[in-house]
Amino acid sequence: MAMRGWDFVDVVLVSGDAYVDHPSFANGLIARLLEAAGFRVAVLAQPDWASCEPWRQFGRPRLFFGISAGNMDSMINHYTANRKVRNDDAYSPDGAIGRRPDRATLAYCQRSREAFPGVPVVAGGVEASLRRLAHYDYWSDTVRRSILMDSKADLVVFGMGERTVLDVALRLAAGQSVRELRELRGVAYRLGASEPPSAGGDTLELPAYEAVASDPLAFCEMTRISHLETNPHNARRLVQRHGREAVVVNPPALPLEQGEMDQVYGLPFSRRPHPSYGAARIPAFEVVEHSVQIMRGCFGGCTFCSITAHEGRIIQSRSQESVITEIKLLAAQPGFKGTVSDIGGPTANMYQMRCTRPEVEAKCRRLSCVHPTVCKLLGTDHGPLKALMREARTVTGVKRVLVASGVRMDLARRDPEYLEELAAHHVGGHLKVAPEHTDPEVLDLMKKPSADDYVEFDKAFQEASRRVGKRQYTVPYFIASHPGSGIEQMIDLAVFLKRNGYKPDQVQDFIPSPFDIAACMYHTGLDPMTRQPVTVTKGLRDRRMQRALLQFFKPENYFEVRRALEQAGRHDLIGSGCDCLIPARPPQAALDRRRSEANRAVTERTSGDHIRGRPAAGREADGITPDPRAGGRKQGRRRRSIGYRPKRPGQRGE
Repeated sequence: MAMRGWDFVDVVLVSGDAYVDHPSFANGLIARLLEAAGFRVAVLAQPDWASCEPWRQFGRPRLFFGISAGNMDSMINHYTANRKVRNDDAYSPDGAIGRRPDRATLAYCQRSREAFPGVPVVAGGVEASLRRLAHYDYWSDTVRRSILMDSKADLVVFGMGERTVLDVALRLAAGQSVRELRELRGVAYRLGASEPPSAGGDTLELPAYEAVASDPLAFCEMTRISHLETNPHNARRLVQRHGREAVVVNPPALPLEQGEMDQVYGLPFSRRPHPSYGAARIPAFEVVEHSVQIMRGCFGGCTFCSITAHEGRIIQSRSQESVITEIKLLAAQPGFKGTVSDIGGPTANMYQMRCTRPEVEAKCRRLSCVHPTVCKLLGTDHGPLKALMREARTVTGVKRVLVASGVRMDLARRDPEYLEELAAHHVGGHLKVAPEHTDPEVLDLMKKPSADDYVEFDKAFQEASRRVGKRQYTVPYFIASHPGSGIEQMIDLAVFLKRNGYKPDQVQDFIPSPFDIAACMYHTGLDPMTRQPVTVTKGLRDRRMQRALLQFFKPENYFEVRRALEQAGRHDLIGSGCDCLIPARPPQAALDRRRSEANRAVTERTSGDHIRGRPAAGREADGITPDPRAGGRKQGRRRRSIGYRPKRPGQRGE
């Protein structure tokens, strides 16, 4: 501020991530967008939330505080699927943990109000976006209220938010009050007890918080309606009562046009972390430093994935000229060694794919354009993507252009030329794909294609690689403990892997993410779209067995796999037969692992590194001070938070 001669700022952006001036980091992108519109912007990255003093360092912002927990939900950022504290944070300098609180949006909003009462507080980002309604919270195993109720933010901007945030800034600068911004698309807000929500044909009332917190069927109905109202062209306003108050969610913002995408990604990013970090590494930045995002959105609609819910299912693509310009700038940067690490997005091969009938797209409420079959109206032409890939390879200073984003297999198989082009020029030995499972019922709950689709794609890719003289492989990703998947289904998946010679190096444990359809299945044991029962695995021991089955070939998983096979009565898979997953006698590595785990269990009895149960007072585990005006809730000084404490004695990450 001193160097620029500023005596005030218009907006203070508060983020749980390190400040990286790169389009893949929301704090960098929104800051550059507001700056380009003429606003004075300050970024408060990973502030010490113990007091509001860091919030005062830039003075009172003229327009608003913009709050984000970061590129991830802070609870997923902090804890593993087994509710253990993670041992690193990819969005912090040197991967250090402890740089943001649990439920960071709540703490940051409170400190903003304490620092400068009366300044509008606008929350956004993944955490606020996916928690805008009542939601199941895996870490406390409860249904929590809308984040608007607990954070008391004036507005929540949900979705990607560029156009909405800019509108907020422009209208506040024009003298409008934050209450007058409630009509904007892409915002949610809280109504007081004396403010009746508007009614009419464009408004739907969801089951109230009190109902969804106690009744699984009400929770399913809330989930079903809210997901059917995500198409910005036909979505209606949603209202959900919380006691005498209510939360209102407006229709989503319209997708960005190509020119707007080009403008956003053409902003003058330095593509570097803030100089104050010195030589410290920021792991998430290193992954994307030499990557170029060509599109956003995903029409896959996978029930366990938040991408469609956050970015939308309408694909928004940049022009070829915009992408090539960014690659040229990247190639001219000091330290660039000739490899573009990725040109892609949420999915590598959905570039410029849209519904071929805009009038139908405007009415469609289908949650996936590719499940159970690829919609006949979906444009699946890889031509624009192939042209972009070819042009990218010709840029001076560029030696290789890789595709590191996951490839949608059912789309890629429709274009053998794309597959061959991919194999010949854009894969560095391994190609990411995500079959996720093999059981038909589980795949149907996930909204994923059949396992045969992966087998055929794998064959086609390896054949294409051989034709171009390369030996390359797919890297499949699978999920353990997804709703619908029991021990029997995971054993069948393990046998499939054994028969096909696949040895997954990385596997995922299912984590119920707020707002996702799969999270509703996990919480209620029902498919919200059909109300049919769904098998759910919740016990940590069963979850460990499912994960071990995905990597049955690792000696350290021997006893977990054996326990699963014996529990399921599959003794035929123990021994030396062709389909046997493990030998009859445990290897020495398995015995060593069992001994170390026994020692570790003794230590854990006193370390207390799991998330503990939710306290009776409800909100006192959030790291925020209860509002003394809230009737029926505990007043006065709260108990100490039992949340994220990476430096407490005995703390161990995983």
